[in-house]
Amino acid sequence: MHEKFQKNRLLPADGSHRWISFICYTDRGFTLLEILVAIVIFAIIVTTIFVSYSSLLSGKETTDQGTAAYEMAKNCLNRMMVDLGSIHLSLPPGYSAPELGEPPELYRIVGDMFDLQGVEFPRLRFTSLAHVSFGEKTQKGIAEIVYYVQAGDDGNYVLKRADNLYPYPEFEEKAKDPVLCKDLKSLVFKYYDQEGTAHDLWDSDNEEFRFSTPKAIGIKIELTQGSGSVPFETMVTLPVYREEKQ
Repeated sequence: MHEKFQKNRLLPADGSHRWISFICYTDRGFTLLEILVAIVIFAIIVTTIFVSYSSLLSGKETTDQGTAAYEMAKNCLNRMMVDLGSIHLSLPPGYSAPELGEPPELYRIVGDMFDLQGVEFPRLRFTSLAHVSFGEKTQKGIAEIVYYVQAGDDGNYVLKRADNLYPYPEFEEKAKDPVLCKDLKSLVFKYYDQEGTAHDLWDSDNEEFRFSTPKAIGIKIELTQGSGSVPFETMVTLPVYREEKQ
């Protein structure tokens, strides 16, 4: 820091009475206390900026994860709604209940449970006109569709969709079956009869259900997001259903 002094006390060499002004500067510098205060202020500013920036990035990451989960859940549920909205059933008078020892009906609806690494997940089997072809050939027909859960490579679960045209093979999980959604925490199917009563299981080949099919199916998926999870659900009213056998 400079201090400025102005002095007017020197006379010129010729003895004339003129004042000569000059300016003198002296360097005083910063004290240790001033330097320490400046460092503290600078550290506070940098810390504030860093915390704000970190919060901004964290918020953006959370938003991106939430958006990705929403898009994946929406696409998954939309696919299932299309499949169930194109469901194919055998209806009277062409339908007749299977006799004991006969093979199961081709167009049956079966919702059961299976154990996956100690965790129970539902599985849904039905037939639909919403067959999805892969490859160059576009095939049409009544497809057997099965929704089932598999363990993913990252330790989470994935929901997969098997799709086979007639003749329907015995169901088995395949690596080529497309994934409907990843990071699955839970999956629930609810089957609603004609009176609106909800059931956890269903078998249209079973006399317990009087060989009827559900009138509507509720779907709930829960996706893992960070340390928590996000639920999504919908209900599909089937365009056709088979009433109970009297």
